[in-house]
Amino acid sequence: MKFSTPAIAIYLATVTLISSNVHSVNAFTPTAFTGRSVWRTQQKQLYQRDYNNVVSNIGRYSSLLAAEGDGDSEVNGISEAIEEAVAEMESSEEEKKEVAEEEAEVAEEVKEKVVLEPVPPASFSIESDNSGPSGSTVHTLTVNLGAPGHPEPLVFETGKIGRQAAGSVRLTRGDTVLYATAARDKDPKEHIDFCPLSVEHQERFSSVGLTSGAFNKRDGRPAEHEILTCRLIDRPLRPLIADGWRHETQLLSWVLSYDGLRSCDPLAITASAASLWISDVPLLKPVAAAQVGYIDEQFVLNPTIEQMESSSLNLVVAGTKDAVLMIEGAADFLPEKVMMDAVTFGHEAIKILCEGIEELGNVVGKVKNYSTLPPPIEGLQERVDELMTEKVDAMYRMTGDKAAQSAEMSMLSKYVVETLEPEFPEKALAIKSCYKDLLCRRMFEMAKTTGTRCDGRALNEVRRIDIEAGLLPRVHGSALFTRGETQAIATATLGDSGMKQKLDKITGMEAKRFYLQYTFPPSCVGETGRVGAPGRREVGHGNLAERSLLPTLPSEEEFPYSIRVESLITESHGSSSMASVCGGSLALMDAGVPIKKPVAGIAMGMLLGDKGGVSDENAVIVSDILGTEDALGTMDFKVAGDRDGITAFQLDIKCEGLTLETMAKALEQARQGRLHILDEMEKVLDNPRSDLPPTVPKMRIFSINEDSIGKVIGPGGKQIRAVIEDFELTNMDVQEDGTIQISGMSSEKLKAAEEFVNNLVAGGGGGGGGGRGGKREPRPKYVGPMPEEGAILTGKITGIHQFGVFLEIMPGAEDGSTPALEGLCHVSELHIERVRNCEGFVGSMNTETLEVKFLGINAKGQVQLSRRQAMEEKGIGGGRGGGQRRGGGNQRRNSGESNQSEAKPAEMAQDEVDIIAAAIEGVADL
Repeated sequence: MKFSTPAIAIYLATVTLISSNVHSVNAFTPTAFTGRSVWRTQQKQLYQRDYNNVVSNIGRYSSLLAAEGDGDSEVNGISEAIEEAVAEMESSEEEKKEVAEEEAEVAEEVKEKVVLEPVPPASFSIESDNSGPSGSTVHTLTVNLGAPGHPEPLVFETGKIGRQAAGSVRLTRGDTVLYATAARDKDPKEHIDFCPLSVEHQERFSSVGLTSGAFNKRDGRPAEHEILTCRLIDRPLRPLIADGWRHETQLLSWVLSYDGLRSCDPLAITASAASLWISDVPLLKPVAAAQVGYIDEQFVLNPTIEQMESSSLNLVVAGTKDAVLMIEGAADFLPEKVMMDAVTFGHEAIKILCEGIEELGNVVGKVKNYSTLPPPIEGLQERVDELMTEKVDAMYRMTGDKAAQSAEMSMLSKYVVETLEPEFPEKALAIKSCYKDLLCRRMFEMAKTTGTRCDGRALNEVRRIDIEAGLLPRVHGSALFTRGETQAIATATLGDSGMKQKLDKITGMEAKRFYLQYTFPPSCVGETGRVGAPGRREVGHGNLAERSLLPTLPSEEEFPYSIRVESLITESHGSSSMASVCGGSLALMDAGVPIKKPVAGIAMGMLLGDKGGVSDENAVIVSDILGTEDALGTMDFKVAGDRDGITAFQLDIKCEGLTLETMAKALEQARQGRLHILDEMEKVLDNPRSDLPPTVPKMRIFSINEDSIGKVIGPGGKQIRAVIEDFELTNMDVQEDGTIQISGMSSEKLKAAEEFVNNLVAGGGGGGGGGRGGKREPRPKYVGPMPEEGAILTGKITGIHQFGVFLEIMPGAEDGSTPALEGLCHVSELHIERVRNCEGFVGSMNTETLEVKFLGINAKGQVQLSRRQAMEEKGIGGGRGGGQRRGGGNQRRNSGESNQSEAKPAEMAQDEVDIIAAAIEGVADL
């Protein structure tokens, strides 16, 4: 069919508009928002909407087209042509998608499984010499773990460093070195009924050649990850210190050198345990720890950090050669059987370590100090049992809330002391200890013989659950979760990348996209107390809940928001951390976060007749423990996950160990309880809300050429601050690869900001600011002399970012009319060695200038600098051989931009322009 000029013009304009829209979708609506399947649906909806709108408008103007021919036939012909063009574009996109999927499948097929290098068999040996200061004796224990992929032996050395401590150990693995000490006061503390043990752990920045970023350049109070390591050290050791030890005891450990290959946490536990074992503190058995990963369906002992990126399990196990004392970890919905196999695998390595440490203690020869332990008072336990057994049994048969039973228990405690103190003068603490022992034994006996617990529940019964979602109107997501007398208010807040939690660690600056913060005020248990910075318990509970929810979150590509969950405990009588998991999962769904699956958590307990032994076949496992059962029982085993698998777990015990058979029984009972809780949660919210709340900031993500990053940031961040201010953005984040994320409450201003940035990097200078209007003045350029290529210059630091440092290398005009000459020293060009944390590295140098080599100006007009090459020319650092740098300093990605200019379109008559404008009305505002 032959079309008239206006019809052809409309057709070309329509196809151009749809093509432009496809480009817009590709650039501004990536998979980061919705996932690929939803993204394809968006594209098809846009195509169909454009097609319908254009054809509809063409129909409205068919009378104009009829003036030059058969209007109806032209409309039908144009519609068919447009439909063919759209189908062709969709087909092209589908072909690209299919090719990409095929390439991904091939890549997955050819991906090699993790290969673990062979190692020497498991063994240990001890050597002694007189190489210490003043010829003192040094003992060295070398342990080969015998696990494939872990070739480095663990080397324990004592006698050279820290000889005045009760026990000290230097532990070396590869280039990683830890130093741990155990010390205790000379005299025991009177009038306390607990073991006064404290633990401190520090990862020194000097271990990786850095200095703290603090004002005084001194490592300060422990960070959250160091607090978590302290808890890992404390939990397996405290139960094994002899009952009655009342000397102030302190365990200290430091990371002195770190090679960046593997986690130091299991080393910190093992080194501290070894220092305690060779001291005179009465530790009953040697303790050691190991980390286990699960990669390509095989377990890996102490995996590297790189291997952990592809591991579906992160497990830390601690124990003796006989049993497990503590487990802590996270998993990607792994079944219970895999978890049990992982614990068994890790315990095999612990056995050889414990055997070696036990022999080291024998060689060092320090005698354990049992002299200050109070001996049992003859006849006291029998008198307490005789006087109180019936009263305790009656108390356990009471039906009532926490307050009533606690009041009764306290009253009985006072009664037994007042009654027996005349018979056993000045033995109040011993009487209370015997009373507590009776409480434990009678609780176990009642559960074992009757199958009921102190609150009347069955052993596997979960308390009543009440849930309310969306109770806070202005919060993005909220939930009130109540389980018995444990209650938590959980909230979820969504934000842009500027809301990420930044952690300064020896491995580099870590930005956490998701984090959970747990608060346990004294009012939740009806008490008063300190309120302020979170204590160690709060940090630990929050981290456990955070790890429980992390595997269910969508990836950042699917959902680009940063997520903060807060859990405020308002009532507590058993496992508030697991209430935080349930409440947090509900709050996320209430906020519209597209989580993979709902997650719930439950705390399991164990009752033993003899708390001093290892768990046996008589152990009683109870579900959803009360605070009373936690205090008087021997196990607190928290397990979180969905219907199919586990996401996080934590085990603490108060006996000498937990057998694997008992652990398997607890895991199965926990699974059943978890399913019940998930059923209750799904009655309120079975899926995430379909829409995000209106109070959530809107977000756009687009990309620029990475060579244009400096232009967007500007000198000292001047340009990026101006964009944020002019367009009323809440944040603007520029990544090293050129990806830009902007967020704000106005979609129009986000779109305008994006257009401005694209115009800026294209060389147009940008349009008016979002709120100020008007055009920006052209930016003045450097007009001074250019340095010679290869010259060594001293540059003033004007900006520090994760991807590099901006430096002023030539001054501008004195009157300020023209700017100075600035360039970028990329992070890969900062040092001969690889720099993990650019900001921390430059900050640790405590300087305002850097010596760099001028490499010239690239095709984009950007100044390129290299400190690495300047150091090599001066012979600093011994050449490149010692470093592990990734990529070259001068290598740039091909921008892919074409130098061909676009052909100038032919001019059309005004009446044709008017027809086109009217035809596409309703489509332009996408």
